[in-house]
Amino acid sequence: MTAIHGDRVRLRPIGAADRARVREILATPEVARWWGDPEQEAEGLYEVEEGRSVYLIELDGSVVGFIQGAEEPDPQYRHAGIDIAVHPGFHGRGVGTDAIRALARHLFAQGHHRLTIDPAAANEAAIRAYTKVGFRPVGVLRDYERGPDGTWHDGLLMDLLAGELT
Repeated sequence: MTAIHGDRVRLRPIGAADRARVREILATPEVARWWGDPEQEAEGLYEVEEGRSVYLIELDGSVVGFIQGAEEPDPQYRHAGIDIAVHPGFHGRGVGTDAIRALARHLFAQGHHRLTIDPAAANEAAIRAYTKVGFRPVGVLRDYERGPDGTWHDGLLMDLLAGELT
């Protein structure tokens, strides 16, 4: 994996030395609300899975979040999914939007024609950011994920075709 550059951010492969910063980001209440247990989620980012790439989001040399892409290699269904978390100190600055756009361009260049993302249906800020890049709602995934409070929550499936990236 090599670094990917956005207009303002740099995406670089996650490394072992990044664990503390990743946990710190996941432990902020604004991120933990959607991601869950910071320790478990952080370690999960280091698990090797075929077709999955995890990058740290750097802004001016500082790690401000992470983003991952997961590829479906079956030629009949070839597409990729994206997931992202940005430290709340950088919310509302276009950092996440730039990172998503950069990874989307990279994945489209790798031959994917479609990308998906599946935020919690109640995560309005994330949905706004994904919409800015061109993602469109596909449908509500009922009782899709168990939240940190133990209850089931709806997700929103969104997708983006190569020609729709803004």
